[in-house]
Amino acid sequence: MLSPEVLTVLIAMLGGAIRVSTPYLFVALGETLTEKSGRINLGLEGNLVLGAMMAYAVSFHTGQPWLGVLAACGAGLFLGLLHGVICSLPRVNDIAVGIALMSFGTGAAFFFGKPYIQPQAPRLEGLALGEWSSNPALKQALLINPLFFLGIAIAVLLWWALANTRPGLILRMTGDSEASARAMGVNPVRVRILATVAGGGLAGIGGAFLSLSYPGSWNEGLSSGQGLMAVALVIFARWNPLRCVWAALLFGAAGAIGPALQSVGISQGYYFFNAAPYILTLFIMIASARAGLAAQSAPGELSIVK
Repeated sequence: MLSPEVLTVLIAMLGGAIRVSTPYLFVALGETLTEKSGRINLGLEGNLVLGAMMAYAVSFHTGQPWLGVLAACGAGLFLGLLHGVICSLPRVNDIAVGIALMSFGTGAAFFFGKPYIQPQAPRLEGLALGEWSSNPALKQALLINPLFFLGIAIAVLLWWALANTRPGLILRMTGDSEASARAMGVNPVRVRILATVAGGGLAGIGGAFLSLSYPGSWNEGLSSGQGLMAVALVIFARWNPLRCVWAALLFGAAGAIGPALQSVGISQGYYFFNAAPYILTLFIMIASARAGLAAQSAPGELSIVK
């Protein structure tokens, strides 16, 4: 039988995995959608940060956090549109554009977000799914934000649509072979712009979770590079939306190790455990760079496999 300390750590890791994984999930789904069209968007960190700022600002001024979520999505759509249009120009490198727009998005968020660092905005309320338990730690772990369930629903919808619908087939065909898409009368430029815009909007929603749920405030160090780490998560998930859910939970659990151990009084090595997501990202990138399976699963038009 598990000791109370071990049980507390496991429960804390469960709750932490769900909380920490949510922004990873939205950014990973957005990047999966974008890369399925044959384009890479490394600028989703900017979408994440700008979305967080916009969500917090709109929630503060209107008192409606769900309007903040819509504003975050709109900010992500705008940056996605910029990325898609610029990358459609001749001789433009999508990786370089992504890095530039990442800087633009974070810079705009920092500039316009300064007035919102101190004020308190209404937050998204979690769903209390643990009322059946008398364990306070389990109740807290099962206080789950509705955006987490929205992310899972989107992942299932994307997985089904990519495999069973005509738009999904067009998206996959465009990402695998631009020549084949043109032969079928498909405009690859339009498809990639739409996919990049939609992917940017999903990343913006992930930012709304950061500022309106966990940690639930706005500051300039909010994302801690989660948008960039989600790119590694997409490779790890083999461009599969359902696998993105499990990969995001894995990253979330890695990020929850430090706080979970601290909850039972173990503080030695706390900063090392807080670095677990970054260490995991490094190992995933090294393993993926050497794995033939990743290259086989990648859309053929991605610049990283050409």
